[in-house]
Amino acid sequence: MNMFRPCLLIPVYDHEQVLGLLLSKLKPYGLPCLMVDDGSSPSCRATLEVLQAQEAAWVTLIRHDVNQGKGAAIITGLRAAARLGYTHLLQVDADGQHNVDDVPKFIEGARAAPSAIVTGAPIFDASVPKKRLYGRYGTHVMVWLNTLSFAIRDSMCGFRIYPVAATVRLVDRVRVGLRMDFDIEIIVRMYWAGAPVVNIPTRVVYPLDGISHFDLWRDNVRITWLHIRMFFGMLLRAPRLLLRHLHR
Repeated sequence: MNMFRPCLLIPVYDHEQVLGLLLSKLKPYGLPCLMVDDGSSPSCRATLEVLQAQEAAWVTLIRHDVNQGKGAAIITGLRAAARLGYTHLLQVDADGQHNVDDVPKFIEGARAAPSAIVTGAPIFDASVPKKRLYGRYGTHVMVWLNTLSFAIRDSMCGFRIYPVAATVRLVDRVRVGLRMDFDIEIIVRMYWAGAPVVNIPTRVVYPLDGISHFDLWRDNVRITWLHIRMFFGMLLRAPRLLLRHLHR
């Protein structure tokens, strides 16, 4: 690939308290930023408008009139990035969990492997809720089973770079989950489609005043159903996945 044009994406749903600080940390990297407001409250919408006006030179605000889910916001950002001619999209969650000091590592990873998904391999500190941590390991096992591979160290980390054109082609062709199941499904399906995975170790924290929209009941049901569907998808693709390993 001769051209490498990365941009940032921040999907937002009522995270106005930390957005100003997050943008101030991201600004020095000189990357254009897309913020997708996924039907936030009036107070968050007002904050986003102020921030976008202050940072109009590098921040573009896109709106959903109603909440559609994190996955829907990311897809909107991917399609906008494609229209604007960006080749790679670096997703950063809006809740302040990600160590944006690692942005250069992610960018260099994507530059070196432009067809890959470059994704965070979280290093958690003591702030991580134990239920969330143990639940992640259940998902890790299912993802390793459903890819017949250990290539994806953590499928739930929202700090990652997508190759824009390939990812948009996938979401245009296949219906994927639009809420908290999106991060898991899209990386598995991209792997099925042949995309390499580059894992970047990165610190992840759970701020005491952080806002999470993960619904323990609804989202866990969605993710469980996703793993079941993915399992049968893996069975159909098992010969090709095994041949992929043999070729390597």
